[in-house]
Amino acid sequence: MDALFGRVAEASREPALYLDGGIPDSFEGRFESLTLHMFLVLRRLRELPAPAGDLSQELTDACFAYLELGFRNGGVSDIAVPKRMKKIGQMFYGRIQAYEAAFAAADPEALVETLRRNASSLGASALAAYLREAQTGLALLDLDEILRREPLFPAFANQEAVHDA
Repeated sequence: MDALFGRVAEASREPALYLDGGIPDSFEGRFESLTLHMFLVLRRLRELPAPAGDLSQELTDACFAYLELGFRNGGVSDIAVPKRMKKIGQMFYGRIQAYEAAFAAADPEALVETLRRNASSLGASALAAYLREAQTGLALLDLDEILRREPLFPAFANQEAVHDA
């Protein structure tokens, strides 16, 4: 699971997401990007037969261990870490629900609007296209392929880059 999470985290740090996708290069922006990528993998794992469900919990645990380590390495005190983790958990699961609702909506603009609110006010349309492309690719993979495939996500390509807007 650590290797899979590593590939998810690596994809979430792809510079083009920040330079051309408009995700702010900040803790909050990196959290949003990580959450987007986690959402896609968790969504696919939910669609697959057992033991994918158990693995989705392990992947989520690895993600939260990574976030907690980031707080600790960033100098957050041992007393404050649980409060921060509770807040980050609420944000994470809130985003997962919002993205799930946006993907399920009949209106394709629902995803763009959700991304505009959470991840990128400037690059939401390009991010939505990237997420749909990534979802399409993940839908073709079984559990073994998800665990092994590198890269797991397509390259981010923005035809109308934010810095050109």
